[in-house]
Amino acid sequence: MSVAMREAFGRHLAEMGKTHPELVVLDADVSSSTKSAFFKKEFPERFYNVGVQEGNLAGMAAGLATCGFHPVINAFAIFLSLKSTDQIRNDICYNNLPVIIAGAYGGLSDSFDGASHQAIEDIAILRSLPNMEVIVPSDARQAELALEYALTRKNPVYIRLNRNAMPDIDTDRDEFFKARAVKIRSGKDVTIAANGITASAAVEAGKLLEAEGIDAEIFSVPFVKPLDSTSIFESAEKTGALVTVEEHLLAGGFYSAIAEDGLKRGLKAKVAPIAIEDKFGETGPYLDLLAKYGLDSKSIANVVKKLLNK
Repeated sequence: MSVAMREAFGRHLAEMGKTHPELVVLDADVSSSTKSAFFKKEFPERFYNVGVQEGNLAGMAAGLATCGFHPVINAFAIFLSLKSTDQIRNDICYNNLPVIIAGAYGGLSDSFDGASHQAIEDIAILRSLPNMEVIVPSDARQAELALEYALTRKNPVYIRLNRNAMPDIDTDRDEFFKARAVKIRSGKDVTIAANGITASAAVEAGKLLEAEGIDAEIFSVPFVKPLDSTSIFESAEKTGALVTVEEHLLAGGFYSAIAEDGLKRGLKAKVAPIAIEDKFGETGPYLDLLAKYGLDSKSIANVVKKLLNK
């Protein structure tokens, strides 16, 4: 089990600050939660707490980006994607500015605060914006790599961060920097493409399926935009079946991106999505919520078996 994604990201921010003098961090009075406080401790003169005003947070970042800085705005994903949408669209994306939008507590991971704090529509909103790239790391290592990658970009990048510690996925840095899907396991019967933290559940589902004679090829897919549909579709056409998994509403997220490309390219495979079906989350332990919304290993395995008529 790795460290919590927010912890890894916060510590890596401070590390990257040593080699990137253009890096500045803006906070909405939540640095103890997002762990951007590590950067604040190391570089207080490059850290700005603007208070609980996420729209202004994004607007200030845009201004700093026009002055040669590479800003990171780090706050809760739900508030960045909703309260800052105007400024992200018109100030950051319209002007194609190099601002890193680090949305902490993504998905259902702010589990005990319930629907008001759970970001399950953020990917749909932010991937629709021109010039924006969208990355949903699977673990702490991918969160660190996402930051390093984003610092090489001259355009806006959204990184969705989970609150909790999740099992590690073996990720090659060079492949990540090519925005590739990460093949975790080879197989011949079905392709499972898992976005974000669902990759670890997909790995466990693969073990359950193997015990029943089903050989799954499994991908961790951190990049929603740009999407490496080529790797996923080549696998799906080999196996004949594709299951997508995401910690997001079905509408507008990872599956929607897959479906858009699939229709354009004439994907020849049976497809079944696993996502949250048109409802808000609720309060409860995180792993229990994942299971309730079908994002645990047993649920994934059951969808695979249904798709394969097993």
